[in-house]
Amino acid sequence: MQFLLETRKLSKVYNETGGTLEILRDVDFKLNEGSIAVLTGASGSGKSTFLNVVGALDRPTGGTVFFDGKELSKFSRSEINTFHRKNLGFMFQFHHLLSEFTALENVLMPARIDNRDDGESRKMALELLDAVGISDRLYHLPRELSGGERQRVALARALMNRPSLIIADEPSGNLDEKNAEMLKSLILDLNKKYKLAFLIATHDIELAEIATHRWIVAHGTIYNKFGY
Repeated sequence: MQFLLETRKLSKVYNETGGTLEILRDVDFKLNEGSIAVLTGASGSGKSTFLNVVGALDRPTGGTVFFDGKELSKFSRSEINTFHRKNLGFMFQFHHLLSEFTALENVLMPARIDNRDDGESRKMALELLDAVGISDRLYHLPRELSGGERQRVALARALMNRPSLIIADEPSGNLDEKNAEMLKSLILDLNKKYKLAFLIATHDIELAEIATHRWIVAHGTIYNKFGY
């Protein structure tokens, strides 16, 4: 069976003064297309490191990462860049919106970087902003939006190139209870509408409840709580 995302014996070690620090150790992980996988675990357990490695933002020390059957470690830098644009969307605790651009312009940015037709891109951006409930805030700058609105714009931006996987690191970390609940419902709706897979690291127990598969990160490895 081919998985959308799979790791085999994945490890990540950092060299530090006086020794080495092993963050990930022999991690085997599988994610089906259209699934929602949630990683939980204590701060410093390796959740963010794992997301960075499987998202090809960092290279593993050992083991392999496969995306749709292709081994990422064999990709060149330019192939990694193309892989990011075509397959992944990223969402973080801090939205990282461009402060001098409107909500609409921020969402359009990935398509413009990819040199896509501006007319078609604008149509898609408007559709996505409507899907995340920001259609009445298109021309507002980030500083004119609430924290929940900024995070929804960030999610729309992550969807702009129609990826097959969204990688989210503590996406509800800076949200109040109401906006965190809205984000949870939005992820479920987008997963259903676009058959979109999510890989989410979070401390938010309520957000973790939406998982089709829940994994616990501890002591350098990842345990599948529910199984396939």
